[in-house]
Amino acid sequence: MNQAIEAKLRQEPSKKMQYLLLTTIIVGSFIWSLSAIEFNAVDEGGWKIASKIIQGILTPDMDLLWNFTNQGVFYLLFETICIAFIGTIFGAILSIPVAFLMAPSIVPKPVYLVMRFLVIVIRTVPALVYGLMFVRVTGPGPFAGAMTMSLTSIGMVSKLYVDIIEDIDHGVLEAMDSMGCTTFEKIRFGIIPQLIANFASITIYRFDMNLRDATILGLVGAGGIGSPLIFAMNSYRWNQVGSILIGLIVLILIVEVVSNKLRSKLVNG
Repeated sequence: MNQAIEAKLRQEPSKKMQYLLLTTIIVGSFIWSLSAIEFNAVDEGGWKIASKIIQGILTPDMDLLWNFTNQGVFYLLFETICIAFIGTIFGAILSIPVAFLMAPSIVPKPVYLVMRFLVIVIRTVPALVYGLMFVRVTGPGPFAGAMTMSLTSIGMVSKLYVDIIEDIDHGVLEAMDSMGCTTFEKIRFGIIPQLIANFASITIYRFDMNLRDATILGLVGAGGIGSPLIFAMNSYRWNQVGSILIGLIVLILIVEVVSNKLRSKLVNG
């Protein structure tokens, strides 16, 4: 019996050539990609500017960092959090009906195909483009940033919601149906308990992403801490850039820790 197994194993095709070919393709692609990079493009002036940037970041403007007015880092970080939070909540709420209309097991095929196409279109456009559009429509400020976060959240959140909806245990609904439960009771006690924890976990994860995107949106005038950051960079005030970056790093670390704990509690119970 053992000899038959060994003979069968010897008949198995060797994967060494496959691994070698795959490694060769990856290494070749990497070397070919390096040919498009100009390593000699950085001149002496560029290195001087880089050293000034590093020096400014390592010696931040403490007056700006501990300024509690509406021009200080704390207020700008709070505004950035508000933009990300409002945008995430609106986007999550709007994603619920969109997700149900994208679920093949709930709606007819033409409906879910149309909705999937619309969501793909939403996801294709970068957040900065939406930010520029809303700034033109509503004017610069936090409202444009919140609207942008809401729209971009729909593209990702609704897609993840659909996966959760498709994994619903239909046996629970069938059991409730046999008990004579109404449609509202099946939704309230059969569907929502299966969705709420995963929906909340996805929403928290999206808030974490929106917080970073809200910083970038400030570069186009959509509120938040991004606008002072780009102004400080354009005027070569690198010590102010250092103060803003320190505040961002601390904020993102705190949100990362809190969001991970909340998501683990929601998913694991």
